[in-house]
Amino acid sequence: MSQHIFVTVVTPTAVAANNRGEGDGSTLSTLQKITRGNDQYTTVSADAIRWGYRECLQNSQPNNVNRTFDAEADKYNIKDEKYNPQTYIDDDLFGFMDAKKDKDNKNATEKRRGALEVSRAISLDPYWGDIVFGSKGGEKGKTSIHNTEVHCTAYQYTLALTPSSLKASERAKLLLDAIPAIKHVGGNYARFLYEFRPESIVIRVTEDPSPWIMNCFERVGDSVGCPRLVRLVEVKDILASELIVAGEIADTPYGEKLKSLNVKVYRGVKEAIAAAKEMLKTEVTV
Repeated sequence: MSQHIFVTVVTPTAVAANNRGEGDGSTLSTLQKITRGNDQYTTVSADAIRWGYRECLQNSQPNNVNRTFDAEADKYNIKDEKYNPQTYIDDDLFGFMDAKKDKDNKNATEKRRGALEVSRAISLDPYWGDIVFGSKGGEKGKTSIHNTEVHCTAYQYTLALTPSSLKASERAKLLLDAIPAIKHVGGNYARFLYEFRPESIVIRVTEDPSPWIMNCFERVGDSVGCPRLVRLVEVKDILASELIVAGEIADTPYGEKLKSLNVKVYRGVKEAIAAAKEMLKTEVTV
């Protein structure tokens, strides 16, 4: 049976804002939101998170990625416009689509579905409509004042990957290395510093094709807990031997409880990543 990796990340709590692009200085800079129950929550797209992982791999594996972003020129460069998942990690992990027609004007699109799946990031806290105001520099006019929605919260998202779906399965370990190294999340936070690295993390390495660990974190008082994850281990819907839990959650009663259920619990996220790599049936050769 195939081995699958599922990772749920909860970020540190910080102030998030949409503060970039053509909306700068306008009154149109709004956070993306979804409704859950009677509350609104802010959200960050999966594409924005994927951009962050692309940047990590561009920095750590510069010779093995096809598409790179040149910040000075503010544009993308592609080494091989025909794409090659055998050679390039990003073409393998994230997929590609080259929409085109042949000489007879028939569809000749070349595409590959990305092996890596990423969920939307959802805030742990409801959004109550916080707004800050700013003003452009220099001479002031009627349009000088602008407003920006802000949200002080943590975000939660999940990654899913089946290493055997990759052209080179060992690349799964390079993705694990990128999780604590993620820097910029494109889109909303290109100019607004916000950490998308894990404050706490749950990693599941399993032959079960269903994640079960999505949205396992929730706000408990001023901290973060995972009562549903504890329950899933207690009732054996998730085997303790498949789980690695790490970060600040380790210092909470939930971490202690998971430890008592024989889950591998680490205080350090990077130590947990190293343990997860040991559980994978692949070797890094690229």
